[in-house]
Amino acid sequence: MLDVWRAALLGLVEGLTEYLPISSTGHLILAARALRLEGEAVKTFEIVIQFGAILAVVGVYRERVAAILRGVAGRDLVGAALLRRLVISTVPALVVGGLLHRRIKEELFAAWPVVWALAVGGLVMVLANRWLLARSRRGPASLEGLSDRHALVIGLAQCLALWPGMSRAMVTIVAGMAVGLPGPQAAQYSFLLALPTLGAATLYDAWADSGHLVAEAGLGVVLTGLATSALVAAATVGGLVRYLNRHGLVLFGWYRLVLAAVCWWVLRGQTP
Repeated sequence: MLDVWRAALLGLVEGLTEYLPISSTGHLILAARALRLEGEAVKTFEIVIQFGAILAVVGVYRERVAAILRGVAGRDLVGAALLRRLVISTVPALVVGGLLHRRIKEELFAAWPVVWALAVGGLVMVLANRWLLARSRRGPASLEGLSDRHALVIGLAQCLALWPGMSRAMVTIVAGMAVGLPGPQAAQYSFLLALPTLGAATLYDAWADSGHLVAEAGLGVVLTGLATSALVAAATVGGLVRYLNRHGLVLFGWYRLVLAAVCWWVLRGQTP
């Protein structure tokens, strides 16, 4: 059963990992297994606490968010252009996720699929790191230079993140750097893209299953997870941008590979 302390721990894991290219969903699934938490309410909780991470981005990038809102009202051309590109990047994952949502939740929200996704994503980052750094110096220097085609490429890549453990942040940052954005700018676009993408997923599950979650765990437990996630994610966002300004993705790739190896060792012989 979920209680306040377990909810806070899962919120901490969500906040630390949502915007790092190491998969928050994968870490939450592994953490829940370590805490011996299972059931539909736990799976719903793991998705609902992403709303805390959404609030963190709104706070940290409030000027960008304000520009987007002004763009909706037709009072900011730059904000309107960024909004259009975020919508283009969001649509592919919404379509694929809407079609496969229940199947993904039933078949991939488990430890072994996460281990494989961690390993695959880690290999991509380690092997492609030098190429990505070179590509990131050849394209638009800022989000204002991002084209609709670039946005579509990032959106198509984001569909891979529907595999828990692959990491939405990883595939969108990698895709952003692949189309030429510098690492910090690719990360910022990934953060902003989380608003519609995570927002849609969170609202979908909240609408479908939140009543069952609150009845089983209690409103206080849910709010504890949300608050912890928001506070920790706000600190993580700034730290990642500073890191990417000096380094590439290779450290995160090695982390994923080591974690996948450790999980394989712990889970070997167990039922997938």
